[in-house]
Amino acid sequence: MRRGRDSLNFGTLYLIPTPLGDNDIAWIIPAAVRQCVAGLGDYIVEHPKTARQFLKQVGCVLPLQEIRMQVLNEHTPVKEFASLLTPLLAGTDVGLLSEAGCPAVADPGAGLVRLAHQRNLRVVPLVGPSSILLALMASGLNGQRFVFHGYLPAEKNKRVSTLVELERVSIGCDQTQIFIETPYRNQKLLESLVFTCHDDTVLCIACNLTMASEYISTRTVGEWKRALPELQDKPTIFLLQGKHPPSNKFSVEPAVASKIRRSQNSRRTS
Repeated sequence: MRRGRDSLNFGTLYLIPTPLGDNDIAWIIPAAVRQCVAGLGDYIVEHPKTARQFLKQVGCVLPLQEIRMQVLNEHTPVKEFASLLTPLLAGTDVGLLSEAGCPAVADPGAGLVRLAHQRNLRVVPLVGPSSILLALMASGLNGQRFVFHGYLPAEKNKRVSTLVELERVSIGCDQTQIFIETPYRNQKLLESLVFTCHDDTVLCIACNLTMASEYISTRTVGEWKRALPELQDKPTIFLLQGKHPPSNKFSVEPAVASKIRRSQNSRRTS
């Protein structure tokens, strides 16, 4: 999709979500998004093979062998990012594809998107599955105050100390803590969670989202201790919320209370 060579008429960088697993693409990606994607001829992808499989599903207009693909993954040096934007600067629209879910979220595409903004390029996020938001929606945990931390430390002692801190912050701020792990280490992370966190801390496990084998359950850590699910090699989102200390819902901050009392006293003396 070319727009000409005028330097002021740059291409658009489309951020294209992809399915989280082997799903019916019509159920996951809206028809308007599939139509937009199908018309593109230039892409930035993590793995060309899986990207071509996705483009075949959306009904790409061009023959797959004519599609132009540049690779961006965790091994791509930052100094090479600028060259990836060359087609956009020449007026060509480009699609950025993640391996699964939304590009630039827990994904190497974030740095490229930031550079696109620095170059005054138009960035358009398209609608599609986000495992993080789907898990939060289904968790029943605080959806107004939440933080996504990405991957936790792999080393056991650092992982445990991080979980202690996340639980502390969650309790203090009444905030949902969201994180992920490499699927083959899921079970170790789960074991660390139930060993480290308080029994009344709430933990949601959201596994294989959007797939036929989808599993989502929210329980206290104490309840999880009775039986742990098997999460090995399954894409999983973990959501944690510590139990906030009970408080009088009608209580106010001391400074506010003092102001109210002063106002009441002034009215009495006037």
